Amino acid sequence: MEITDVTKTFKTKKAVNRYSMTIEKGECVGLIGPNGAGKTTLIQIIADILEADQGEVRLDGKPLSTMKREIGYLPQYPNFYHWMTAAETLLFMGELSGLTRQELKREIPDILSRVGLASEEDSKVGTFSGGMKQRLGIAQALLHKPSFVLMDEPVSALDPIGRREVLNLIQEIKEDTTVLFSTHILNDAEEICERFVVIKSGEKIEDTSKIGLLNRNGDVAIQMTIGTGNSSWWEHVKQLPYVQGVKVFGNKAQIYVNQIENDKNRLLGEALQYPIDIRNFEVGGIETIEEIFLDLVVDV
Repeated sequence: MEITDVTKTFKTKKAVNRYSMTIEKGECVGLIGPNGAGKTTLIQIIADILEADQGEVRLDGKPLSTMKREIGYLPQYPNFYHWMTAAETLLFMGELSGLTRQELKREIPDILSRVGLASEEDSKVGTFSGGMKQRLGIAQALLHKPSFVLMDEPVSALDPIGRREVLNLIQEIKEDTTVLFSTHILNDAEEICERFVVIKSGEKIEDTSKIGLLNRNGDVAIQMTIGTGNSSWWEHVKQLPYVQGVKVFGNKAQIYVNQIENDKNRLLGEALQYPIDIRNFEVGGIETIEEIFLDLVVDV
Protein backbone atom coordinates (compact mmCIF):
# COMPACT_ATOMS: atom_id res chain seq x y z
CA MET A 1 0.00 0.00 0.00
CA GLU A 2 1.27 3.46 -0.95
CA ILE A 3 -0.02 6.55 0.82
CA THR A 4 1.20 9.71 -0.87
CA ASP A 5 0.87 13.29 0.43
CA VAL A 6 -2.54 12.69 2.01
CA THR A 7 -4.07 15.80 3.57
CA LYS A 8 -7.44 16.22 5.31
CA THR A 9 -8.80 19.42 6.89
CA PHE A 10 -11.90 19.83 9.04
CA LYS A 11 -12.87 23.52 9.06
CA THR A 12 -9.62 25.14 10.22
CA LYS A 13 -7.99 22.05 11.70
CA LYS A 14 -5.58 20.01 9.59
CA ALA A 15 -6.20 16.47 10.87
CA VAL A 16 -3.71 14.90 8.44
CA ASN A 17 -0.98 16.93 6.77
CA ARG A 18 0.87 15.69 3.64
CA TYR A 19 1.17 12.17 5.07
CA SER A 20 3.12 9.57 3.09
CA MET A 21 3.88 5.95 3.94
CA THR A 22 4.45 2.61 2.23
CA ILE A 23 3.35 -0.69 3.78
CA GLU A 24 4.78 -3.90 2.37
CA LYS A 25 2.86 -7.16 2.06
CA GLY A 26 3.00 -9.21 5.26
CA GLU A 27 3.94 -6.35 7.58
CA CYS A 28 2.20 -5.59 10.87
CA VAL A 29 2.60 -1.84 11.36
CA GLY A 30 1.72 0.09 14.51
CA LEU A 31 0.38 3.59 13.89
CA ILE A 32 0.98 5.19 17.26
CA GLY A 33 0.23 8.65 18.51
CA PRO A 34 -1.63 10.53 21.24
CA ASN A 35 -5.39 11.13 21.11
CA GLY A 36 -6.16 13.73 18.45
CA ALA A 37 -3.00 12.99 16.45
CA GLY A 38 -4.96 12.07 13.30
CA LYS A 39 -4.83 8.26 13.52
CA THR A 40 -8.55 7.64 13.01
CA THR A 41 -8.82 10.18 10.19
CA LEU A 42 -5.89 8.60 8.37
CA ILE A 43 -7.26 5.07 8.80
CA GLN A 44 -10.71 6.14 7.54
CA ILE A 45 -9.08 7.68 4.46
CA ILE A 46 -7.15 4.46 3.83
CA ALA A 47 -10.39 2.50 4.27
CA ASP A 48 -12.06 4.87 1.72
CA ILE A 49 -14.62 6.00 4.30
CA LEU A 50 -13.34 9.60 4.21
CA GLU A 51 -12.13 11.38 1.10
CA ALA A 52 -8.78 13.14 1.32
CA ASP A 53 -8.56 16.79 0.31
CA GLN A 54 -5.40 15.94 -1.60
CA GLY A 55 -3.02 13.03 -2.08
CA GLU A 56 -3.83 9.44 -2.93
CA VAL A 57 -3.84 5.90 -1.57
CA ARG A 58 -3.03 2.97 -3.85
CA LEU A 59 -3.11 -0.77 -3.15
CA ASP A 60 -1.00 -2.99 -5.37
CA GLY A 61 -0.50 0.03 -7.62
CA LYS A 62 -4.23 0.51 -8.21
CA PRO A 63 -6.57 3.29 -6.97
CA LEU A 64 -8.13 2.44 -3.63
CA SER A 65 -11.67 2.85 -4.98
CA THR A 66 -11.12 -0.21 -7.20
CA MET A 67 -9.62 -2.36 -4.43
CA LYS A 68 -12.19 -2.18 -1.61
CA ARG A 69 -12.73 -5.95 -1.66
CA GLU A 70 -9.08 -6.34 -0.56
CA ILE A 71 -9.50 -4.19 2.58
CA GLY A 72 -10.93 -5.19 5.94
CA TYR A 73 -11.77 -2.45 8.45
CA LEU A 74 -12.37 -2.64 12.20
CA PRO A 75 -13.51 0.72 13.63
CA GLN A 76 -12.69 1.70 17.18
CA TYR A 77 -16.30 1.15 18.24
CA PRO A 78 -17.99 -1.47 16.01
CA ASN A 79 -21.68 -0.64 15.67
CA PHE A 80 -24.01 -3.64 15.56
CA TYR A 81 -27.76 -4.13 15.79
CA HIS A 82 -28.25 -5.62 19.25
CA TRP A 83 -31.33 -7.57 18.21
CA MET A 84 -29.40 -9.52 15.55
CA THR A 85 -27.54 -12.73 16.26
CA ALA A 86 -23.83 -13.04 15.47
CA ALA A 87 -24.63 -15.06 12.34
CA GLU A 88 -27.30 -12.59 11.18
CA THR A 89 -24.88 -9.71 11.69
CA LEU A 90 -22.22 -11.32 9.53
CA LEU A 91 -24.81 -12.29 6.90
CA PHE A 92 -26.01 -8.67 6.72
CA MET A 93 -22.51 -7.19 6.58
CA GLY A 94 -21.26 -9.84 4.18
CA GLU A 95 -24.01 -9.02 1.70
CA LEU A 96 -23.06 -5.34 1.95
CA SER A 97 -19.51 -6.41 1.03
CA GLY A 98 -20.79 -8.15 -2.10
CA LEU A 99 -20.68 -11.77 -0.95
CA THR A 100 -23.47 -14.12 -1.99
CA ARG A 101 -25.67 -15.91 0.53
CA GLN A 102 -24.22 -19.20 -0.59
CA GLU A 103 -20.68 -17.95 0.11
CA LEU A 104 -21.73 -16.53 3.47
CA LYS A 105 -23.43 -19.72 4.68
CA ARG A 106 -20.15 -21.50 4.00
CA GLU A 107 -17.84 -18.84 5.44
CA ILE A 108 -19.70 -17.59 8.54
CA PRO A 109 -19.26 -20.75 10.68
CA ASP A 110 -15.56 -20.84 9.81
CA ILE A 111 -14.90 -17.19 10.66
CA LEU A 112 -16.87 -17.39 13.92
CA SER A 113 -14.80 -20.40 14.89
CA ARG A 114 -11.59 -18.54 14.02
CA VAL A 115 -12.46 -15.62 16.33
CA GLY A 116 -13.63 -17.88 19.15
CA LEU A 117 -17.38 -17.30 18.76
CA ALA A 118 -18.45 -20.65 17.27
CA SER A 119 -20.77 -21.38 20.19
CA GLU A 120 -22.34 -17.90 19.95
CA GLU A 121 -23.59 -18.12 16.36
CA ASP A 122 -27.25 -17.83 17.40
CA SER A 123 -26.71 -15.49 20.38
CA LYS A 124 -27.99 -11.90 20.27
CA VAL A 125 -25.21 -9.34 19.93
CA GLY A 126 -26.85 -7.35 22.74
CA THR A 127 -25.76 -10.06 25.19
CA PHE A 128 -22.08 -9.87 24.16
CA SER A 129 -19.28 -8.47 26.30
CA GLY A 130 -16.96 -5.78 24.95
CA GLY A 131 -14.33 -8.35 24.01
CA MET A 132 -16.89 -10.51 22.21
CA LYS A 133 -18.13 -7.52 20.20
CA GLN A 134 -14.57 -6.70 19.17
CA ARG A 135 -14.05 -10.31 18.10
CA LEU A 136 -17.26 -10.11 16.07
CA GLY A 137 -15.94 -6.87 14.58
CA ILE A 138 -12.75 -8.65 13.57
CA ALA A 139 -14.87 -11.44 12.05
CA GLN A 140 -16.74 -8.96 9.83
CA ALA A 141 -13.43 -7.34 8.83
CA LEU A 142 -12.03 -10.74 7.76
CA LEU A 143 -15.20 -12.29 6.34
CA HIS A 144 -14.46 -11.37 2.71
CA LYS A 145 -10.82 -12.55 3.06
CA PRO A 146 -9.06 -9.22 2.54
CA SER A 147 -5.31 -8.99 1.97
CA PHE A 148 -5.01 -5.81 4.07
CA VAL A 149 -6.69 -5.20 7.44
CA LEU A 150 -7.07 -1.85 9.22
CA MET A 151 -7.72 -1.83 12.97
CA ASP A 152 -8.47 1.43 14.74
CA GLU A 153 -7.74 1.28 18.49
CA PRO A 154 -9.11 -2.29 18.72
CA VAL A 155 -8.44 -2.82 22.44
CA SER A 156 -8.46 0.66 24.02
CA ALA A 157 -12.01 0.34 25.41
CA LEU A 158 -11.72 -3.23 26.69
CA ASP A 159 -11.20 -4.66 30.14
CA PRO A 160 -8.01 -6.73 30.71
CA ILE A 161 -9.67 -10.04 29.78
CA GLY A 162 -11.21 -8.69 26.58
CA ARG A 163 -7.96 -6.94 25.71
CA ARG A 164 -5.99 -10.18 26.03
CA GLU A 165 -8.52 -12.09 23.91
CA VAL A 166 -8.31 -9.56 21.08
CA LEU A 167 -4.52 -9.20 21.20
CA ASN A 168 -4.12 -12.97 20.94
CA LEU A 169 -6.46 -12.96 17.96
CA ILE A 170 -4.51 -10.18 16.20
CA GLN A 171 -1.32 -12.19 16.74
CA GLU A 172 -2.93 -15.02 14.76
CA ILE A 173 -4.31 -12.74 12.02
CA LYS A 174 -0.99 -11.08 11.27
CA GLU A 175 0.56 -14.43 10.35
CA ASP A 176 -1.17 -14.39 6.96
CA THR A 177 -2.56 -10.85 6.54
CA THR A 178 -1.01 -7.38 6.25
CA VAL A 179 -2.15 -5.31 9.25
CA LEU A 180 -2.16 -1.59 10.12
CA PHE A 181 -2.97 -1.27 13.81
CA SER A 182 -3.56 2.14 15.39
CA THR A 183 -3.21 2.68 19.12
CA HIS A 184 -2.07 5.04 21.84
CA ILE A 185 -1.39 2.10 24.18
CA LEU A 186 2.32 1.49 23.74
CA ASN A 187 2.46 -1.95 25.35
CA ASP A 188 -0.03 -3.25 22.78
CA ALA A 189 1.98 -1.87 19.86
CA GLU A 190 5.18 -3.33 21.30
CA GLU A 191 3.58 -6.76 21.63
CA ILE A 192 1.93 -6.91 18.21
CA CYS A 193 3.97 -4.86 15.75
CA GLU A 194 7.43 -5.11 14.21
CA ARG A 195 7.35 -1.60 12.76
CA PHE A 196 6.21 1.66 14.36
CA VAL A 197 5.03 4.81 12.63
CA VAL A 198 4.56 7.73 15.02
CA ILE A 199 2.03 10.43 14.10
CA LYS A 200 1.68 13.80 15.81
CA SER A 201 -0.61 16.67 14.77
CA GLY A 202 -1.37 14.84 11.54
CA GLU A 203 2.26 14.48 10.50
CA LYS A 204 4.58 11.47 10.46
CA ILE A 205 7.48 12.12 12.82
CA GLU A 206 9.07 8.67 13.04
CA ASP A 207 9.03 5.46 10.97
CA THR A 208 11.26 2.67 12.20
CA SER A 209 11.47 -0.95 13.28
CA LYS A 210 10.82 -2.04 16.84
CA ILE A 211 14.54 -2.73 17.37
CA GLY A 212 15.50 0.60 15.81
CA LEU A 213 13.09 2.47 18.07
CA LEU A 214 14.25 0.70 21.22
CA ASN A 215 17.91 1.33 20.44
CA ARG A 216 17.54 5.08 19.97
CA ASN A 217 20.29 6.84 21.90
CA GLY A 218 20.78 3.78 24.08
CA ASP A 219 24.57 3.87 23.84
CA VAL A 220 25.12 7.50 24.81
CA ALA A 221 22.75 8.10 27.70
CA ILE A 222 22.89 7.58 31.43
CA GLN A 223 19.74 6.00 32.84
CA MET A 224 19.03 7.09 36.38
CA THR A 225 16.22 6.29 38.81
CA ILE A 226 15.75 8.04 42.16
CA GLY A 227 13.30 7.80 45.03
CA THR A 228 10.12 9.85 45.08
CA GLY A 229 10.14 13.38 46.46
CA ASN A 230 13.53 14.22 44.95
CA SER A 231 12.42 16.00 41.77
CA SER A 232 14.63 19.03 42.49
CA TRP A 233 17.58 16.80 41.56
CA TRP A 234 16.57 16.81 37.90
CA GLU A 235 16.59 20.62 37.82
CA HIS A 236 20.03 20.56 39.42
CA VAL A 237 21.31 18.09 36.80
CA LYS A 238 20.06 20.30 33.97
CA GLN A 239 22.31 23.12 35.22
CA LEU A 240 25.51 21.05 35.26
CA PRO A 241 27.95 22.36 32.61
CA TYR A 242 28.76 18.92 31.15
CA VAL A 243 25.10 17.86 30.76
CA GLN A 244 23.62 18.31 27.28
CA GLY A 245 20.06 17.36 28.08
CA VAL A 246 17.75 15.54 30.47
CA LYS A 247 14.57 13.61 29.63
CA VAL A 248 12.52 13.06 32.78
CA PHE A 249 9.88 10.34 33.15
CA GLY A 250 8.63 10.68 36.74
CA ASN A 251 11.37 9.38 39.01
CA LYS A 252 13.42 8.12 36.04
CA ALA A 253 15.47 10.10 33.54
CA GLN A 254 17.82 9.81 30.61
CA ILE A 255 20.81 12.13 30.99
CA TYR A 256 23.01 13.09 28.02
CA VAL A 257 26.54 14.30 28.74
CA ASN A 258 29.47 15.63 26.69
CA GLN A 259 31.89 12.74 27.24
CA ILE A 260 30.27 9.60 28.58
CA GLU A 261 33.42 8.00 30.07
CA ASN A 262 34.48 11.02 32.12
CA ASP A 263 31.15 12.65 32.81
CA LYS A 264 29.43 9.52 34.18
CA ASN A 265 31.83 9.58 37.15
CA ARG A 266 31.35 13.31 37.67
CA LEU A 267 27.58 12.88 37.65
CA LEU A 268 27.65 9.93 40.06
CA GLY A 269 29.92 11.89 42.41
CA GLU A 270 27.51 14.82 42.27
CA ALA A 271 24.57 12.52 43.02
CA LEU A 272 26.30 10.97 46.05
CA GLN A 273 26.72 14.43 47.56
CA TYR A 274 23.11 15.43 46.85
CA PRO A 275 20.38 14.37 49.35
CA ILE A 276 18.65 11.86 47.05
CA ASP A 277 17.85 8.16 47.14
CA ILE A 278 19.66 6.60 44.14
CA ARG A 279 17.76 3.52 42.94
CA ASN A 280 19.57 2.92 39.67
CA PHE A 281 22.51 4.41 37.77
CA GLU A 282 23.24 2.78 34.42
CA VAL A 283 25.30 3.78 31.41
CA GLY A 284 23.96 2.90 27.95
CA GLY A 285 20.66 1.47 29.10
CA ILE A 286 17.81 1.20 26.62
CA GLU A 287 14.70 3.38 26.83
CA THR A 288 11.30 1.76 27.03
CA ILE A 289 8.84 2.22 24.16
CA GLU A 290 6.79 4.51 26.41
CA GLU A 291 9.77 6.75 27.19
CA ILE A 292 10.67 7.05 23.52
CA PHE A 293 7.04 7.77 22.60
CA LEU A 294 6.76 10.53 25.20
CA ASP A 295 10.02 12.02 24.01
CA LEU A 296 8.70 12.12 20.44
CA VAL A 297 5.19 13.47 21.00
CA VAL A 298 5.27 15.58 24.17
CA ASP A 299 6.26 19.21 23.77
CA VAL A 300 8.69 20.20 26.51
